[in-house]
Amino acid sequence: QMQFVESGGGSVQPGGSLRLSCTASGTMFSISAIGWYRQVPGKQRELVAAISNYGAVTHYADSVKGRFTISRDNAKNEVYMEMNNLQSEDTAVYYCNGHRMWASLFQVETIGAWGQGTQVTVSS
Repeated sequence: QMQFVESGGGSVQPGGSLRLSCTASGTMFSISAIGWYRQVPGKQRELVAAISNYGAVTHYADSVKGRFTISRDNAKNEVYMEMNNLQSEDTAVYYCNGHRMWASLFQVETIGAWGQGTQVTVSS
């Protein structure tokens, strides 16, 4: 089973940018689809972006389309998310997770163990 460590969060002003990194351990990474998720207190964790095992297919939540870009480097067991034009509503703890089955990325409650996440705060 894969384990994930997220990094790259921070505090930025509206309109700013951040690049998140997700490092995975385990041998399943290169055959797994990976997603970035976010959660704010009192709300359900939501899938923000996803990328297929070799990067050919991506998915974005409507709220981040055109602003966020997901990518991966299978040689490094890493997935990234470039976040531009950040807004206050993007403030959340961001997590990554993965599964061999693309559809399972959308089953947020059952996908697998979560890492610690990385905090993103957008505020003026």
